[in-house]
Amino acid sequence: MVERCIGRLKQWRGIATRFDKLARNYRAAIILVTALLWINT
Repeated sequence: MVERCIGRLKQWRGIATRFDKLARNYRAAIILVTALLWINT
């Protein structure tokens, strides 16, 4: 289940390539995307 979640996160280009250099921005993006994935399932 964790591997599927990581695979879905990689579909988001900004997270897969980590455009944000600040850890707080990167964490916020991950939280936002996981919330969107959770809502859409």
